[in-house]
Amino acid sequence: MKKIINDASQVVGDMLKGMLLAHDDLIEAIDNTNVVVAKDKPQTVGLVSGGGSGHEPAHAGFVGDGMLRSAVLGEMFTSPTPDQVLEAIKASDTGQGVLLIVKNYTGDVMNFDMAKELAEMEGIEVDSVLVDDDIAVENSTHTAGKRGVAGTVLVHKILGKLARDGHTLQELKQIGDALVQDIHTLGVALSGATVPEVGKPGFTLDEDEMEYGVGIHGEPGYRREQLKSSREISKELVEKLVKEYNLNETKKIGLLVNGLGATPLMELYVFYQDVVNELKNHNVEVVFKKVGNFMTSIDMAGLSLTLIDLEDSSRLDALNAPVHVVSW
Repeated sequence: MKKIINDASQVVGDMLKGMLLAHDDLIEAIDNTNVVVAKDKPQTVGLVSGGGSGHEPAHAGFVGDGMLRSAVLGEMFTSPTPDQVLEAIKASDTGQGVLLIVKNYTGDVMNFDMAKELAEMEGIEVDSVLVDDDIAVENSTHTAGKRGVAGTVLVHKILGKLARDGHTLQELKQIGDALVQDIHTLGVALSGATVPEVGKPGFTLDEDEMEYGVGIHGEPGYRREQLKSSREISKELVEKLVKEYNLNETKKIGLLVNGLGATPLMELYVFYQDVVNELKNHNVEVVFKKVGNFMTSIDMAGLSLTLIDLEDSSRLDALNAPVHVVSW
């Protein structure tokens, strides 16, 4: 294992210190919690998200004006504790309530729910939106139901804009629940991710192998086979994703091509081109696109493709709205 680190057991803390030094105009941290908070705190509903570390820039990179009020960093691939989430809720509440955006993993769901109950006992109004955009498998390691993956970032962006506009907690909850039904993601891996304290990949693939549907913690996918070309991969992912939508008439969609950590931008753009070409065979109009690393898996080689239904023009407006965060 080759990593540019100091102590494998201190990677998350060291990363957070460096991030705060680099972006001290935007974010700060609550001592001894690994909770990142926006310095600017308008009198609006506060959005809180988070999860295990190793998915950078998610979620701390999306804290700031127009997206999250705070992010909770668990240890590597490990859910944050209820106490951590509670501190994030308290730091994010300005009297308008707090909305939790939670990826569908058993530990995250349980700990965010416990923190919600604790916050309500302290008089803070809290609600939550559960993101389960990964259509690869229905149940997998760490998960009851579909996993929450890169589509979570689009939820941050859209609900963040609406929160900034002054929508109430109840309105954001209703909009968010409908939104997650229209976001779908599939990923593909060429290699496993190496947790620094473990020192070896969570799974291995031969040089000529790939796996469709792998999760962001290395959870199993739905098929392992010989490595295919970008064009062939895009065809399979697009065909599976568009089946999730009613395409009897032309539909406006958005694309998110997300790198999983070790995939060069060169390859992401090759893949993006192939996705756009493949979509010409379907009744879609691409009205929004984003390419880059947003929800990674440490050093996993691979990528994910997310489609979002943008027939509702308010969603597109929210995605295009300016933000002041580290990583959008």
